[in-house]
Parts: sequence; C-alpha cells; structure tokens
Amino acid sequence: MTATDIALVGVGKIARDQHVPSIGRSEAFNLAATVSSHGGVEGVENHATLEGLLDTRPDIPAVALCMPPQNRFAAAKAALSAGRHVLLEKPPGATVAEVHALKALAERKGVTLFATWHSRFAAGVEPARRWLSNKTLRHVRVTWKEDVRRWHPGQKWIWQPGGLGVFDPGINALSIVTAILPFPVHMTTAELKFPENLEAPIAAALAMTGNGNVAVEAEFDWRHTGSQTWTIEVDTKEGPLVLADGGATLAVADEPPSKAPDREYDAIYDRFAELLTDRQIDADLTPLVHVADAFMLGKRIVVEPFFD
Repeated sequence: MTATDIALVGVGKIARDQHVPSIGRSEAFNLAATVSSHGGVEGVENHATLEGLLDTRPDIPAVALCMPPQNRFAAAKAALSAGRHVLLEKPPGATVAEVHALKALAERKGVTLFATWHSRFAAGVEPARRWLSNKTLRHVRVTWKEDVRRWHPGQKWIWQPGGLGVFDPGINALSIVTAILPFPVHMTTAELKFPENLEAPIAAALAMTGNGNVAVEAEFDWRHTGSQTWTIEVDTKEGPLVLADGGATLAVADEPPSKAPDREYDAIYDRFAELLTDRQIDADLTPLVHVADAFMLGKRIVVEPFFD
C-alpha cells in the first residue's frame, strides 16, 4: 500500500495532540508538509501560507485543515479549487451555508470533502447505536462539563463570533447524539450564558425532542473544575444505556461497562483513506445545524466576566 502525501494546515494544539500522532501511525498517509506561520513540525517541510503550498507542491493531493473555523472556509475553498482532497477538523465551518458551498464545490471538482466528527469514532458510539436501534426510548440526558482553561489555554478565537464558545466541545456531544439515536431530533428551547466580556457562550442548557415526545436535554458548561464530565444517558423501556468519557465507556442494562483506548483520530484518517478511494464526500451537518438552532432560539443570559 502506497501512502498518500497529506499536508497539515494549522499546527496548533489539536494538530500536535491528535493529527500529527495519528498521521504518524497511519499506513494510508504520509505527512509531507505543514502550513504554519508560527512554526511547523520538526523534520517536515513547512510553508508560511496555504497559497504557497498549493503553488509549489501540486504533488500533495490532500490537506487537513486544523485552523480555527472562522478561517476555514477560505482555506477549504482554495484547496478544493486547486483539486485537493480536504479533511475538515470539527466544527466544519463557522456557518452551515459555507459548508454547503464547500460540498457543492467538491462535487464540481470531483474531489473528496470529509467533515470530521471525531467523537463519533469513540469506541462506544457504534455499539451504542446498534443497541438503541430497536429499543423504545423514553428520555435522553447529556452532561458535558469541562474546564476551558485546561483544553483551550489562551485561545482567543473560541470567544469570538464563529468560535462557538462552549459549543466547541458541546458539538461533540451533539455529534454522538445524532449518531446513536434511531430518530432525528430538533431544538425546542435553549438558554445560553454569555460572560459580559466575551462574544460566545460559556454555558448552555438545551431542550430537544424527537419521535413524538422523547425529550433530549443537554447541559454544557465550560467553567467546570475537577473531574471532567462527558456523559450521555439514555433511558429505554429495555433498560438504561450510559456513554461516559466522551463515548469511550459504554454500559448497557445490567452488563458491566466496557472501555477502549482513544483511537478517534486514527479512525478519522482511516475513514478519509476510504473516501479517497472513490472520491466520495462525507459532510453531515446535523450537529452544526443543532448549534445554529440553539443560537436562533436561545435566550441570552449575561453572566459575570470570565478570564482565561
């Protein structure tokens, strides 16, 4: 198997923590170049701009875009227009409409576009989907609480329009919920808490419904200290299902919980390799639609200032 050369655009925390190690373990990809104005990856060719990469390295057929979502549309458009296959870190864009535009462009150019949702590749997600597929659901409760100072230290873009604030982690929960439930849901109410000194929410309480009257409630909070909490609890007629640790740990009914190592980003690159084979597009926007709906319906509550 010949590995496909790929360029990593944006070499920040998520790229160094997840993308670089996963590409390094992949048999399908070879990290051939990076794009970063602040330094790339040791031993790998670096370009100051994406335009420079596209002009000088036409032999690199794929790029993974890991910059903040506010800048991702222009980069993805440039790469797709140049005939490159594109992997988008989550969220795939700052708006729903711009990702629709990217899908249309990828179709016209005959190249792959992959909008990744890494949490859907957590070990317990697919078994949870299968278990719930024939169950009678009663209620779903999502609790996603973490400390932004631990996971996004000094990253100002997350508090700016398009950065999503607490929905940057919360969209991971929404990506799992929309993957495992056997029916679609829609937003009914939302309460968003904005620090008075920031432009994005730091906490949110969401209410959704689906399949007639099944309630789905979600609580997101980015001010949480201590043990981090990423849990989805599903009450069914046949017993409870609990996904914990962001989807890594699964417990159903009376069975003991099962847990597997984190291989989410390895699985993302495996999926990208599959898509490249037939130049397919995989860009489900459902989690981003739910976030957009939360902003549209959300009651805005101003809370005390927050400083990273």
